[in-house]
Amino acid sequence: MTTPIAVADTVSNAAATPEKEQPYAALGLKEDEYLKIREILGRRPTSGELAMYSVMWSEHCSYKSSKNYLRQFGTKVSPKMTKNLMVGMGENAGVVDVGEGWAVTFKIESHNHPSYIEPFQGAATGVGGIVRDIISMGARPVAVMDALRFGAIDHPDTARVVHGVVSGISFYGNCLGLPNIGGETYFDSVYQGNPLVNALAVGVLRHEDLHLANARGVGNVVVLFGARTGGDGIGGASILASDSFSAGGPTKRPAVQVGDPFAEKVLIECCLELFAKKLVEGIQDLGAAGISCATSELASNGDGGMFIELERVLLRDPNLTAEEILMSESQERMMAVVTPEKLEGFLAVTAKWDVETSVLGHVTDTGRLIINWHGEEIVNVEPRTVAIDGPVYDRPVAYPGWLDALRADTAAGLARPTTGDDLRAQFLALLGSPNLADKTWLTNQYDKYVMGNTALSFPDDGGMVRVDEESGLGFAVATDANGRYCQLDPYRGAQLALAEAFRNVAATGATPVAISDCLNFGSPENPEVMWQFGQAVEGLADGCLALEIPVTGGNVSFYNQTGDVPIHPTPVVAMLGVIKDVATRIPSGWQDEGNNIYLLGVTRHELDGSAWAGTIHDHLGGVPPLVDFDAEQRLAGLIAAGGEQSLVASAHDLADGGLGQALAEAVMRFGIGARVWLTEIMERDGVDAATALFSESTARMLVSVPREDDVRFQGLCEGRNYPVLRIGVTDNSGTLEVQDLFTVSLDQLRGTHRATLSDAFGPVIGQ
Repeated sequence: MTTPIAVADTVSNAAATPEKEQPYAALGLKEDEYLKIREILGRRPTSGELAMYSVMWSEHCSYKSSKNYLRQFGTKVSPKMTKNLMVGMGENAGVVDVGEGWAVTFKIESHNHPSYIEPFQGAATGVGGIVRDIISMGARPVAVMDALRFGAIDHPDTARVVHGVVSGISFYGNCLGLPNIGGETYFDSVYQGNPLVNALAVGVLRHEDLHLANARGVGNVVVLFGARTGGDGIGGASILASDSFSAGGPTKRPAVQVGDPFAEKVLIECCLELFAKKLVEGIQDLGAAGISCATSELASNGDGGMFIELERVLLRDPNLTAEEILMSESQERMMAVVTPEKLEGFLAVTAKWDVETSVLGHVTDTGRLIINWHGEEIVNVEPRTVAIDGPVYDRPVAYPGWLDALRADTAAGLARPTTGDDLRAQFLALLGSPNLADKTWLTNQYDKYVMGNTALSFPDDGGMVRVDEESGLGFAVATDANGRYCQLDPYRGAQLALAEAFRNVAATGATPVAISDCLNFGSPENPEVMWQFGQAVEGLADGCLALEIPVTGGNVSFYNQTGDVPIHPTPVVAMLGVIKDVATRIPSGWQDEGNNIYLLGVTRHELDGSAWAGTIHDHLGGVPPLVDFDAEQRLAGLIAAGGEQSLVASAHDLADGGLGQALAEAVMRFGIGARVWLTEIMERDGVDAATALFSESTARMLVSVPREDDVRFQGLCEGRNYPVLRIGVTDNSGTLEVQDLFTVSLDQLRGTHRATLSDAFGPVIGQ
């Protein structure tokens, strides 16, 4: 039996029925936005046009509340910042020249709201979507990472979200054959109804293989290929991520996309062959807003016109209306622009890979995006008005009325441990706390060595992948954020995230070169949230200028709040670094006994917002640590030189949990013990033992140095005028001894560190 054709609202009908009421509010549009659309068109929109504008003008797609702030990333720049930048903001992903004719493309994006509604598919399709951004640049994806925030570890709903998100990430990434090389995971009750799932992907390409997505060349063919279009994900990320959750819990399940990693794996190989054979002018992935996004963005970035016959879209569900087809965010789909003479070759490649393909239309010079449905015109718009020239808001901004009191409530009055036993107890409490505990429960579910080029991964400070087997050229990536610091001071908190990501990449021996960011905040309709957002963006822009590190792109995720309660502002920074030869990489823990242990940097009385204050005293208040970008640059240069000269055997940045956490992790990394002393830190920096162990002062690193290289290393530090103290030695004792204070065995360190997540969520996978 033939399925009846769904009747669509036509352009002529829209012009003839201006009085017809339309459900713009249900699609996420405000009344003034709807009236603006009518003004642009000179009539009411058709239902298809309304669908397109609603998804493309959503907060998630249009950045209407953040555009004015994000422009700083393009204005606060120096010549050095753009020297090696091949593609910056505004494209599917940033691209950086890493030398020897190679380039690296990377980007981080959020899939927060879908991952609360349907954790498995939300997280899985987050991975799939960011990987398709990498494919569209002409690159082969080579690695993924994730930055995760969940609710309180003991909340009854947290296990549902954690199990679903972690299994979704592992399923999709493992099936694609991409190593998961790092990331971060935090637990805090502020994320209970709004977990953050930020997915990052990295790809590599030769310079000559770089491609940008646009629809140029009148007469060129527009082709949709990949999975069929279905009813899953209709208005998904575009609208779902552009509103707050009610306090009632998970809803809106039909809006979450469904992923098929095996289809995407085939799509990767198909796209790479199409690029290699020069059969496409450009490829655009279909993510948020689906066909609405791909057609309007391609047309806007090209010659300005496109004609599409929507009934040619291959469907999984023949009952979909035209509007649903335009809004569907079904996964594993790409759109290509192909010259007519290459269409046959294009179709031969898609047929070879068994990828379904449909020719939808062609590029025109009309300056209009025209979409027909069974011969009837249902969309006739200027594409820029859909994809680029959407609304831009200057939202009201207000300094938070509660912030001064929070900042005044410092950690200075909190009780400090007075004995070695007290220090030991607090050290172990931190080591086993959810945010500092071992994340093996998660990471054992990810394949980190597939493809055979992983040089560093969990639990090292950054992930590292070899790009070129002959020269050893590689890249390193780290992601960082601290919502507690940002709650106290979003400007400095964002800079602290930047500094830590910079330091984590430097700790691997790589040179930091660029960032992508994922800015997670509450509702932009809350003036206090907009103040936080503005401060964080300004902090990042100023910090990047100070470090001379460009922002290559990223993502803004608003409406991360339940009812009137927003999350802590959480700007996640993904830092990319370059290393000439991965053979000179530096692990985060010592591998040999008899090495000297050094602390680089100065320890200050900086416990406000720290893991110690939060874990031991359930306290959040005061002012975050100072940021010294000059010191961070000098430290990074010192470590890079030490790695190249084989003077540094290990390096671990000091951040959450301070020196105590870094010492424990360095001991556990390869099972080599250590004897350390705090007296010189206490005397030189004027701090007590607890501050020496738990302060989170920045621009510090813990390194181990072979004894025979001791003089050369100290000379390197003196030559670069960087503060250095010898604080210990590695040994075969099987313990971590903090001299005159306490001793903990390696078995107890590991037992305390590893138990937390497995106790909360079940046995560690693979053990």
